[in-house]
Amino acid sequence: MNSNRPYLLRALYEWIVDNNCTPHILVAAEYPGARVPAGYAKDGQIVLNISPSAVRYLQMGNEVLTFEGRFGGVAQSLYVPVGAVLAIYARENGQGMAFDLEEPEAEAADEGPSGDDEPPRPSGRPSLKVVK
Repeated sequence: MNSNRPYLLRALYEWIVDNNCTPHILVAAEYPGARVPAGYAKDGQIVLNISPSAVRYLQMGNEVLTFEGRFGGVAQSLYVPVGAVLAIYARENGQGMAFDLEEPEAEAADEGPSGDDEPPRPSGRPSLKVVK
């Protein structure tokens, strides 16, 4: 049977955003395959703001969360295996859910993130055209 974690993460994310709160996730920064900004983790964990106004290109799949965030003013692509997510909660009131650390699958731990798993990202700056 598939893990219920990715489904719970998506549902809680939507619930937190629908209630005008800020969703944060607690991530095991040293989890195999996780790609998070170096220097921002404390005690092997990092808290990430994943609100729609804080990240771009958020994809919450069954295996991995991918998004782009800014750290120190520099945009970085993050790759977070679902098993590395230890909690999701609303910053304003702490409501959410905590999870146990999942053991990484042997294949996923060996492979790590590949460019094929990330969604295509538009290049350049966004632009609008006047259509008459």
